Amino acid sequence: MLDIKLIKPEMTFSLRQMVLRPNQSMEESIFESDYEKETFHVGAFYEEKLVSIASFIIENNGAFSFERQYRLRQMASLEDYRKLGAGRAVVSFAENIITARGVNFLWCKGRTSVQSYYEKLGFEPYGDVFDYPPIGPHIVMVKKLS
Repeated sequence: MLDIKLIKPEMTFSLRQMVLRPNQSMEESIFESDYEKETFHVGAFYEEKLVSIASFIIENNGAFSFERQYRLRQMASLEDYRKLGAGRAVVSFAENIITARGVNFLWCKGRTSVQSYYEKLGFEPYGDVFDYPPIGPHIVMVKKLS
């Protein structure tokens, strides 16, 4: 059974680096936005092991007219636990927090290799694919929350 809860920023760093940035240093997986006032981090635990994480920050993408927007950033799940629905549960948990804060727009820069996964979560692609050095091709994904 999954346990989904808010976690401290520091709890995300090693999983971020291991899954998303294996060829980069741990320091390159830490961002100033991790500690901003309205930023929050969600983790999924399976048998008390942290298996999936994501961070949510207030960041407006100028392409959209919504006054306040949350950005999903640094979502990662351990490969051996990806079929548990942990990522979906993390995003769903966060969406409840975001809408309770009066925000109804969520976006991210997703790797094109997982675009279909984001689409299963209700996100839609926006714009053209772009390169995000040194990680590779990405696309902006958006979701209107109710």
